[in-house]
Amino acid sequence: MARKRGRGMAACWYGIARTATIDRAAAWAEIDDGGSAKIVTGVTEIGEGILTVLAQIAAHEMGIKPEDVVIGDNDTARAPEAAHAGATRQTYMIGNVVALASREARSRLVEVLAKSWDVEPATIRTGNGFVWAENTNQKMTMGKAVEHCKQRGVVPVGSATFGTDTTGIADGKGGDGSGRPWQAYVFGCQVAEVEVDTVTGEVQVLGVWAAHDVGRAVNPKGVEGQIEGGIVQALGQALMEDYQLKDGHTTTPGFAKYILPTSLDVPQVNSIIVEDPDPLGPLGVKGIGEPAMVPTVPAIMNAIYDAVGVRITSLPASPEKVLMAIRAKERETAQAAE
Repeated sequence: MARKRGRGMAACWYGIARTATIDRAAAWAEIDDGGSAKIVTGVTEIGEGILTVLAQIAAHEMGIKPEDVVIGDNDTARAPEAAHAGATRQTYMIGNVVALASREARSRLVEVLAKSWDVEPATIRTGNGFVWAENTNQKMTMGKAVEHCKQRGVVPVGSATFGTDTTGIADGKGGDGSGRPWQAYVFGCQVAEVEVDTVTGEVQVLGVWAAHDVGRAVNPKGVEGQIEGGIVQALGQALMEDYQLKDGHTTTPGFAKYILPTSLDVPQVNSIIVEDPDPLGPLGVKGIGEPAMVPTVPAIMNAIYDAVGVRITSLPASPEKVLMAIRAKERETAQAAE
């Protein structure tokens, strides 16, 4: 039989929000004229969808529509610092700080309306661009509410900072040096199904089932996209990408020799979003940037072993490498039978 199938599983954990050194972010928020909102923070969009997530968070906290949120200039000469775009920290650090700043802006608006309407601030609700007080006839658009506040000398603005609980490496229990390197942890598990051609050694990934804890999914479609993208990236690392150096210079400078996955190589990905809220952040969010690709490679390697009984211990698992391992196993089996 030329083709054999197998399944493999791998699990992972990943730490985010470093605590060995300071990690923090800051933001300004304002509910503006017309009921729109403005968020200013030094965040960098590198394709991960953070601007969409921040607009959703601000809209939810303020009670307006996401399309009415403007993310301002991220030049740190004029905006609060949000630190770097990496380490699976964007949703956790900047998402949380935008939520806190938005809550402060909303609270300023609510305080003015509560006084004018002679109701308790806790009874005022905001949503979909409107403000109203429970069990009363008091209701107005967010634009009118902002105008009402400004006529009384109040601009509904907020600012906030969110940071990790920094602990040095020597701050472990009893000063034993254990420390606490991360504030939050994300967990994941993936199952990969592969088909191995025992004549050529070619491995095709047929499907991946991926379950990941993201704390709280602000944008489920965005989470699924991150998971799918991470899996495709890891698939390239597992089976194709082989960066070679000789005397300090690359011998694989182009895509003729450095092979990347194409659309024909992408397997069916089945994403399962697990929400176990982070207890330390106001939103309960975590992250899914790098963790999405961590278990993919070992899951594929385990699936190859399940299919043909060989362990590939160096990457990539190229057809040549897989075929050599299969032939070596066949020789060992034949010698043992003699």
